[in-house]
Amino acid sequence: MDTVEDNIWMSQPEAARHLGIALTRIGMLIANGHLTPAENPAGRAGVTTASVQAEETWRANATIRAKSARLLKDTINWF
Repeated sequence: MDTVEDNIWMSQPEAARHLGIALTRIGMLIANGHLTPAENPAGRAGVTTASVQAEETWRANATIRAKSARLLKDTINWF
């Protein structure tokens, strides 16, 4: 996991609030490569703000078909 400056780092609870999703979904998004894990200089685990912004943009613009395909792919990856 990379260490990044505080201005490009976001805690997992903050990312969940920003995206309007449950905290458990953040872990799933990290595991499936949709959010980039990072540590701040204090060593706290979180994600990059760029990956949260990219996820927010994807969610705003993705079609139902794209969202369904992603859900299927992510579900298969868990097995």
